[in-house]
Order: sequence, then structure tokens, then C-alpha cells
Amino acid sequence: MRNQILFLATFIFAVGAFAQNRNDVALYGSDNLNGTARYQSMSGAFGALGGDMSAININPAGSAVFTNTAFTISMANYNINNNTRYFDGESNTDFSQLKLNQIGGVLVFNNGNTSSPWKKFTMAFNYELNNNFENEFLAIGNGNTSIANYFLNNADGLPLEELEVYDNENTTQRYIELGNTFGYGAQQGFLGYQNYIIDPVSRDPDETNYVSNASYANGIGQEQLVITSGYDSKYTLNFASQYTDNIYLGFGLNFHSLERRRISQFDEYGYDSDSKLQHVQFDNDLYTYGNGFSFNIGGIAKLSNMVRVGASYQTPTWYGMTDELFQNINTDYIDPVDSIEKYSEATPNSSIIFPDYDIYIPGKLTGSMAFIFGPYGLLSLDYTYQDMSNAKLKPTFDSFFAEENRVIENEFQAVSTVRVGGEFRVKKFSFRGGYRFEGSPYKDEFTIGNLNGYSLGAGYSFGATKLDLGFSQAYRDYNVQLYNTGLTSVAAIDNKNTNVTLSLTFNL
Repeated sequence: MRNQILFLATFIFAVGAFAQNRNDVALYGSDNLNGTARYQSMSGAFGALGGDMSAININPAGSAVFTNTAFTISMANYNINNNTRYFDGESNTDFSQLKLNQIGGVLVFNNGNTSSPWKKFTMAFNYELNNNFENEFLAIGNGNTSIANYFLNNADGLPLEELEVYDNENTTQRYIELGNTFGYGAQQGFLGYQNYIIDPVSRDPDETNYVSNASYANGIGQEQLVITSGYDSKYTLNFASQYTDNIYLGFGLNFHSLERRRISQFDEYGYDSDSKLQHVQFDNDLYTYGNGFSFNIGGIAKLSNMVRVGASYQTPTWYGMTDELFQNINTDYIDPVDSIEKYSEATPNSSIIFPDYDIYIPGKLTGSMAFIFGPYGLLSLDYTYQDMSNAKLKPTFDSFFAEENRVIENEFQAVSTVRVGGEFRVKKFSFRGGYRFEGSPYKDEFTIGNLNGYSLGAGYSFGATKLDLGFSQAYRDYNVQLYNTGLTSVAAIDNKNTNVTLSLTFNL
């Protein structure tokens, strides 16, 4: 029996299948419900209200609703629970994390010229955790397809001589050359062959057909643990003004800083006793980082003392991204002919750095309406429209991205988001609640389902200082494919995200 660990890496010139794909585009296009406690406890229904630091993300005119300079800071506890089903297996993962998820302030400048219709001007800066990538799920069960099929599909059509390590080079050099000449898929085929997961049909150097070394008559044990971490931080510079007593106008510049790490740890075992292959451990560690930009414009109008309406537009968000991938394989192998133990002599170590690329996330249109019941409370409704079928991975001339863009155009759809919130006030206390619905970006609603969430909260005013507590919970189903080829079995995930946020606001 052998235990072999192989670390491989290179700079390559073709974007591979482990780089960003349509599912990542859908992820970046969907914002978490973050921000201040008041904003979260009303499910983000603030497009026609304003007067909250997180409201400027929906409608930048909202900062002009502030009557005085204010500063808000928020801490949130994120809890993520995933119940995962994979063939006959089921597992549950649950973890929590405390984060600073919002900090910002607004400066209010009242116009001393009473004859001017422009009553005041505001300037605001806000940091917010736009998307929290902390997540973890475990798929475990008896599958019907081996990981060997992943390596077979990637090796198919490559001459055997290309997968051999020549006398004048080492494993890393051969791997680099394969990436430069044939791309990422060839490198995966190389991994499978060098680790005895697959073998050629014959020893002819021109042989292009391969067979699996895995034998399993009654299914095969499989586990895949996927851990993601990171954030999409959003920095907003906002400018707004009040025109007469009833009109608020504003615009904002949004700067994103994104980091995401996805660790996938796959194990396969339980082969037949006469199988050449006895165990495979295949780990991938993908690190993604980049920056993005968008801007938004909007307005709020008071139709009466009771009714307000709002409208806003957020431009597309342009992300410039880089991926780095580290791979590790550990296999156990028995030669059934002579039972000789075999070991790999080369164990190179580094990481794959993919060429820079861009992600284009379509813009959003939001319409809002709010009903203000004097000092007693309010009701608010937001509707947002975003056509995710227009999302793009670039450069579009890359063959992998071109295919992903074709799938996005045909399988993605316009996403409608509805947010409803209310607030009831009793003296210095405020009690809040809300509901939100976000449609799936997929037409079949299979890979990513619809999101349903509700929220609750309360606040207390000390005068110049306000303390708010918000609770929100959202449910969504996912069906995650283990690999893009060969082993395409799906893990079904019931996801529940729970946020508890505490905010402190100082009015100056």
C-alpha cells in the first residue's frame, strides 16, 4: 500500500474549471441583509424612508432625511446552519461568528439662505459588510460515481507521453508545461495518472484512452467538506440634498473590497477488496480577491404628511478579480499482481495563479412606498428588480468564460426582491418587524432556490443616543454539484442564516 502526497502549482494562461463560474456570479449578485439593527429588523425596507445609515445603500437620497449630524456603529453575530443530504447520508453543520458589520456617519449642513429652495445638504460615509462568505457544509454518503471519473474526463484525448515525467524534468516542471500548453484540464488528468487513480489502456506513448483503477460494486463512500470564509466590504461615499419641504435627492459612490477562500476536502473510500485504488483524498484551496465599483442615484418625495415614495437605481458592479489555487492529493494504492508498494519520488509545492478576470453584476432598480403614522409608527415596502441573465464573466474571448456566459444568458432570469417592514413606537421604545423575499437567479430554481426571511427588533431612545437590537433569519435551499465533470453528483442543502445585530447611534 502507498500513501502519496502531491502538491502541484504553476502560472497558467488558460482559465480552468476551478476558477469562478456561474454559481459564484449568482453569489456575488445576491446581497446579505446586513447593516444597522434598525435596518435589519425591518428587513431592509427603507427605500422611501431614509434617516438610517444603511438606508443609503438602497436609496442614496436617504441621507438627506437626517435632521442632524449622526454616527452609527453596529456589531452582528452571524449564525449559519446547513442541513445537507447526499445519497443515503445526512449531516448538519452549525457555527457562529461575531463581526463589526457597519460603521458610518452623516454630516448635515443646513442652508442659512431661507429664500433658497435647497434646504440642506448632507455628506455621508458608511462601511458595511455587503456580503459575508462564512459558510460550511459536509456532504457524506454512499455515491454511485467515483472521483476517478473526474480525472478520466480531464485526461481523455491527451497522449500518454504528455502525462509522463521526463528524465530531464521534475513533476512541477511537467505540470507547468501541461498548463501552458493544454490548460487546467490537462493538469487534472496529470494528477490522476501520477497518483494511480487512472491508467492508460496501453503503454503506447500515443495512447489517449484511460481506465479507472477504482472498483466498487455496491456504491462507494464519499465525503466532501466545503468551508468558505471572507467578505465583500462596501465603502460608500454619499451626497444628498433636500429640495423644498418634500423632495430629497442623492447619489453615492460604492467601492468594494472582496476576499473569499473556499476549501474543499474530498475523501473517497470503501472500494471492493480487489480494487487497485483503496483511498483518495483530494483537497482544493481556492483564494479569490479583488475590488469592485458601482454608484447609485435616487430620490424620495413626500406626497403628503402620511405618504412617501422613493425610486433609485444602482449601476452594474464591476469586479476585477484574481484566483489562486492550491491542490493536494493523497492516495492509497495496491498492485493486485505483485502487491508491491509504490511511492512517488517528487512532491513539488506551490500554487496556481490564474490570469486576472472581471465579473459584471447587473444593475438594480428599486421602487419604494412608505406610510407614516405621525409619532406612532410606519409601514414601508420596497421592490427591487435585477436581471441576472445579463451578468458576465470577462474576458469573453476565454472559452471557459464564453461557455459560462452562454449558460448564464439561457438559464438565469430577472430577480425580484420584495421587502416589507413596520415600526410601532411607544414613548421612547420602538418595536419593529419585517419580511423579505428574493427570487432565485436560476429559472429552474434548483441550483439556488428562493429566499424567504423575517425579522424582528426593538430600540430605545436615550435622547441624543439610540440603542437598537435587530434579529433576522432567512431560509434558502441549494443543490451543489461536487465537480464540474465526471463526479457531478449533487448535495442538497437546507440553509438557515440568523443575524443578531446591536447598533449604537449618536446624534450630534
